[in-house]
Amino acid sequence: MSAPDADPTSLEARLPSPQAREEAVYVRLRQLGIAWKAFEHVPVFTVEQSQSLRGIVPGGHTKNLFLKDRKDGLWLVVTRENARVDLKTLAREMGQQRFSFGSGELLVETLGVPPGSVTPFALINDAPPRVNVILDEKMMANEVLNFHPLRNDRTTAITSAELLKFIRSTEHEPRVLALPEVAP
Repeated sequence: MSAPDADPTSLEARLPSPQAREEAVYVRLRQLGIAWKAFEHVPVFTVEQSQSLRGIVPGGHTKNLFLKDRKDGLWLVVTRENARVDLKTLAREMGQQRFSFGSGELLVETLGVPPGSVTPFALINDAPPRVNVILDEKMMANEVLNFHPLRNDRTTAITSAELLKFIRSTEHEPRVLALPEVAP
């Protein structure tokens, strides 16, 4: 997720086609010997919209927060879809004053995806690595996890162990943490 600062359609026009972005993910997965299962569906931009896919797409469902700190450090927080992450507390735990959502422009520039398509698979576009990666410990307890393959009308399922392998192949070292949550 990122702040809605620009029309996602105009941002997406600056990127390779959705098919080319998706194929880049699958090429990397094949190179790493990672098995995956792909699902096609209507475009989904929010967790609420993606919940309509329950029963069709098995496994742990996720959300991805693209964040920026006050010193322009970039962060990708990958968590369970229903987690309410306390960003203020997380920022302090990471030694930062605060986090804000990264802009759509910054998302396209750094991860090569438009708003609504944020995913840890986009780390293949962050070279040299600029983004700090935080994975939710509770999310990682799921055997299978679901993410967009750099487009939001598809979902790709891989195991949590293979997610770590994929992220490390992009020269990022993810931190698996118990994320602070806002009380309901």
